[in-house]
Parts: sequence; structure tokens; C-alpha cells
Amino acid sequence: MHLFLEAIDVWLFRDGRPFDARSDHRAASLFPPYPTVMQGVIRSHHLVVKNVDLHDSQQIIATVGTTDDYKALCLRGPFIAKKEGQKIVRYLPVPAHAAPGKEGYVALTPTARQKTVKTSAPTPLLLWSDEEPRKTEFGQWLREDQLRRLLKPGAKSPIVGESEIKLFARESRLGIALNERRTTDEGALYEVEFIRPCKDVGLLVEVEGYEGWPTTGVIRIGGEGRGAHFKEVNAESWPPPLNPLPKRFLLYFATPTYFAKGWQPETWDQFFEGDVKLQAAAVNRFQSMGGFDWAANTHKPARRYVPAGAVYFFQREGQARLKPGLIQNAVTDAGTEIGFGQIFVEEW
Repeated sequence: MHLFLEAIDVWLFRDGRPFDARSDHRAASLFPPYPTVMQGVIRSHHLVVKNVDLHDSQQIIATVGTTDDYKALCLRGPFIAKKEGQKIVRYLPVPAHAAPGKEGYVALTPTARQKTVKTSAPTPLLLWSDEEPRKTEFGQWLREDQLRRLLKPGAKSPIVGESEIKLFARESRLGIALNERRTTDEGALYEVEFIRPCKDVGLLVEVEGYEGWPTTGVIRIGGEGRGAHFKEVNAESWPPPLNPLPKRFLLYFATPTYFAKGWQPETWDQFFEGDVKLQAAAVNRFQSMGGFDWAANTHKPARRYVPAGAVYFFQREGQARLKPGLIQNAVTDAGTEIGFGQIFVEEW
């Protein structure tokens, strides 16, 4: 089922930095939230749907699993989405290989290294453009059809994305911490950033493995247990990968992904059948994700993830394809069941 979630008020999705007493004075919000947040939202509400006793740990485990075992659950998302007429349209991050041009984003082209360029990048090609780089911002989010156009080979026409303010706004609110006597703690002023989605904007998530949900309802989501209306909707299915893979192809990551070696896995062979070699990559700054394990009452270890929007360029010799059996065709070393490593595959 595809669920579309719309905010009742505002949402709070904290980033990976700690926000314990006096450790920091500002809690920033991320949007869309990480897949780890959404799996917690969906699994928690599934307990409500199934009327599970929340004091019975064995019944909870039997219904939704544990921290490392998601049972039958598979998630794809969450994605920023907008109601446009009768359609629900996904919005995705501008790809990391796109650069601002005169009128919008233009995709950079992998090319042989120039003699005047010095780099430690262990890839044979550089992403290059003869156009002078600019600092102009054209919006950080593209409609899915715009994104797919920008990923096509030889994409030349500039594409302008949506700015944050048109999809959602950030609102900061001040507060002061309370001590054990429930009175204000002197000097403990703090600031929290909330997300207010614009009209008809929400989160789209694809859920598989859970039955018995109503088609509409209210759900708790994010920090402070803020509310959202959810509704089961008809949305376009995630496109399957090209098979066989083109001679030159790219992977665009629509959600964050985790690799054992940081920006890449130990070996790409674990995801591909055939002789496939990395030629170039465009990767923005890593995202740190941790969380809290309520069952064990402890913090989860933080990991560094490749952010959504990363683009990897490959070339194959002979026939090649994504390995059959990859859960949701995800390219990630962890979190395949809950939405990490979701990709688009295009020729370049």
C-alpha cells in the first residue's frame, strides 16, 4: 500500500546530533526524515492497528520483530510528495552531479582527466563542464519526471527545481529547560526547528507486509509525537532497473545508503552480475545516523551514510545486470528492508 501522510500541525525530525541537557542549544530538523524514523512510525502504528498490549514484549516481538528483525515489513521511502490534481507526485533531491547554469541545473558529464587537474579520486573519469560554475540556487528538489530527464544521456536543457519554501517551511521555536522540580533551569535556553509542509505537501511511503490497516486514519510521527493524517492512495510504482544494464549506466540514490568503506562498498560485485567498473562519482557530505533503542534503553551506534542525491557512473564489459534477489533492488550494505539504497538506473 502507498500511504500519503499530511501534517496536522508541524513535524520535528531531529538530525543525528545529540540534544541532551546542555549538550547543545539547538535541535535542527531534517526533511524528509530518515527511513529509520519511518520504520519506527509504521511499526508503532501497526501495534495499534493490531491492538497489541504495549507492556507485553513477547507479543510486540511476535508482531513487528526487533531492532534488527523487521519480519515481513518492507518500506520504500519516505519521499516528499505533493498532490497535483488527481496524482501524488514524488519530489527528490537534485542529483549531486548537477551544477547551476545560467537558467537552471545542468548535468555534468564524465570525461577523461585534464592534465591540469590534480585529484586523489580513485576513478578514471572526472565530472566536467565547460560552463562557468555559479552560486545561484534554483531550488533543492525536483519532481520525479524532471529528475529522470536530468539523468538522461546528454541532458542539456536547464531544469529548475522547487525551493524549500514552496514545499515546506522551517519554523524555529524557543524554550527553556525544566529541572527536577519542574521549574525553569537558569541558563538552559534552547531552540527547536520544526517543519511545516505547505498545502497538499506531505510524505509518501510504500508499505509491504502489513495487513488490516484502515484506508485513512491518524498516526503519531516524529519528535514530540506530532500527528499526521494518513490515507491510502494510488501512486506510481517504483520503476524497475534496466535489465540488462546499458554499457554505460549510472545509479542515482533516491534515499541514503550505507557502505562499509564509507562512500563505496567493499566490492561492487555484491550488487552486480558481470564485469562492472566504477568510472566516476558525485557524492555530497555524509549523513550521520544513530537513534535510540527503546527496548534496550540505549543509544544505537552512529553510522555514516551516503546522502540521497549521490550519483555513481559505471561501465560494463559484456552483459551485466543487478543481482537477482536484492531486496527491493536496493544497493546498500544495511537497511534494505526499510528503504535505504533506493535507486534509479539510467544510461549515460
